Amino acid sequence: MIEKVNNWINIIQYSLFPPSCIFCSKKPESFIDLCNACQKGLLALDTQCIYCAQALEIQATKQQICGRCQKAPPAFDTVYAPHQHQGEVRYLINQLKFEKAYKNSRLLGLLLSEFLLTEKVLLPDIIIPVPLHSERYRQRGYNQTLEIAKVTSKELHIPIDYKSCIRIQNTPHQISLSLKQRHQNIKGAFTVKQPMVAKHIAILDDVMTTGATANELAKMLKSAGAKQVDIWVSARA
Repeated sequence: MIEKVNNWINIIQYSLFPPSCIFCSKKPESFIDLCNACQKGLLALDTQCIYCAQALEIQATKQQICGRCQKAPPAFDTVYAPHQHQGEVRYLINQLKFEKAYKNSRLLGLLLSEFLLTEKVLLPDIIIPVPLHSERYRQRGYNQTLEIAKVTSKELHIPIDYKSCIRIQNTPHQISLSLKQRHQNIKGAFTVKQPMVAKHIAILDDVMTTGATANELAKMLKSAGAKQVDIWVSARA
């Protein structure tokens, strides 16, 4: 019944406020703000590590594991990422993150949801968006990861938990840091306020680069009682 109501809401919204492609302004063929031609231009991930989704340079089997994960297995279980952090997807994320382009969160959330459904991913009990420190939140005024999570939560009918895990350290930006520095920078940045009732959790982020943040969060959640922690990101660098 809920799905039927949501479908009617989408039909009414589409009729009254028809979307336009976010890149070329043409009328899309579906409810998302992206035409088929522009969607085909988004760079998908090809051969990748089954744990961290790092792109592999050589043609590999579906069970290939990258050298880094073989040497130091991550605390999280699997990373799901529909796109490379390149071109149009990178533009969407940067505009949302730094230019308050809220409309991009809907498109990114829908693309992520469509990918997860297509891949027949085992859905978790809850979604935890990567939290911002309170000071960073006041400066920015919003958490772009939470905005994407709201759309994904609605599409997949999975609740968001944005209270159990908080960021207690306002760490510097990780962009210019090496892998080792990123792990040191993010260590101890989060805390879980109470034991986790949910046993299967998806951490949702906009982009994953080295996986340092995801790994630290997964360690904290598993130490609080989680059994499986997957990572959902709009793009993998």
